[in-house]
Amino acid sequence: MTTSPPPDPTGSLGLDPALLEILACPDTHHSPLAVDEVASELVCTTCDRAFPVRDGIPVLLLDEARQRGTGAA
Repeated sequence: MTTSPPPDPTGSLGLDPALLEILACPDTHHSPLAVDEVASELVCTTCDRAFPVRDGIPVLLLDEARQRGTGAA
């Protein structure tokens, strides 16, 4: 009899799925963040800023965000 491993408690980018549900952009509109696993970033659904995830920790600082499409912060 084989047993399957227990489910992984972490979701995308190593973040807890419950945390991903409540994270929002730190800008004034507080829009939800979408996961971009390829770039290891969380992306604002309103302003299109990309926030890095470093070592499983989301860095939700506007100064650290990258404006997608232009490559500038």
